[in-house]
Amino acid sequence: MTPALEELIPEFIRGLPVYIPGKPIEEVERELNIHAIKLASNENPLGPSPMAMEAVRAALAESHRYPDGGTCRLREKLAKRHGVKPEEIFIGLGSSEIIDLAARILLTRGLTGLTSEGSYAPFSIAIRANGANLKRVPLREFTFDLKAMAEALTPHTHVVYLANPNNPTGTAFGNDELEEFLSRVADDVLVVLDEAYIHYAERADMPRSVEIFRERKNLLILRTFSKVYGLAGLRLGYGIGPEVIVAAMNKLRTPFNVSGLSQAAAIAALDDEQHVRRSIETNRTERKRLCTELSALGLRPVPSHTNFIFMEIGPEASAISEELLHEGVIVRPLGWMGFPEAVRVSVGTAEENEKFLAAMDRVWSKRAGKSELTTR
Repeated sequence: MTPALEELIPEFIRGLPVYIPGKPIEEVERELNIHAIKLASNENPLGPSPMAMEAVRAALAESHRYPDGGTCRLREKLAKRHGVKPEEIFIGLGSSEIIDLAARILLTRGLTGLTSEGSYAPFSIAIRANGANLKRVPLREFTFDLKAMAEALTPHTHVVYLANPNNPTGTAFGNDELEEFLSRVADDVLVVLDEAYIHYAERADMPRSVEIFRERKNLLILRTFSKVYGLAGLRLGYGIGPEVIVAAMNKLRTPFNVSGLSQAAAIAALDDEQHVRRSIETNRTERKRLCTELSALGLRPVPSHTNFIFMEIGPEASAISEELLHEGVIVRPLGWMGFPEAVRVSVGTAEENEKFLAAMDRVWSKRAGKSELTTR
């Protein structure tokens, strides 16, 4: 009897969880018939780089042509900016494609991929999708525990995924911690360091990752145009890594994986220093304000180095998120990421944050009032 198609799919793929994206704002507004704000997906509330938008408009005239399949201009610009070779730059569909490709070229059955609990879900998915064993080390104070991760390394470990700053907790580790960890990693283990939120980090000792890469060639640094540059919808990111790794990933990526419009936008966005500076400064001001006012409500936001805030709010986190949704504010409940009592709130514009704080005050005060009644 011919097996059903489902039976031909490997068990390690059938058992994978589905990545759950944030709820689209249009869907919420249509379902609830309200005007909503979205503070769930860590997008840049100031919008795309104006220089990038202008570049996209100009590039539209060439949309009947295939894009540069080698992303030559963009790789050369990034290589010059970081002081590396163009052959050490990989351009992908956001960081996500590169996370997947790193696992595909190095992991298979019998090998191990290492990451942390409470971090970006695609790390674990990429490891499991290739039939490898997934090893996850618990966070320590909401931060990657690099000492414990070093102790978890085995001869079967071939890929390690780190996020710094971390999503969804917003925490970051410093340069000395990373260097100490790397000193305990064998040369044949690839360390994937996802720095999607690096522009927002305020630790004075943030890792000098590119300098470290020049000294240690088993590091793959990931950056994205989705956050500070405001190009999340164009799906563009890049990796800085060893030539042999970049060459192998290029063999597996789809031809023309990055559109001409995306390439044009990225090249222009890199020069839009005013937009980058304004995005960082706005985020710094509003993040501090959110933390201060949430703390005044009796909540305990975790100090953040990103454009979002993580906080544990109790067993009713999912219900509170739903109440906020009906108030027209979309936040991210984190049960699916291993934090059933936490939510993540993106830092929005001043007006968006004002709406969120007012809604949170109403929802939180109402629940506090109910608790007070039940304890009398």
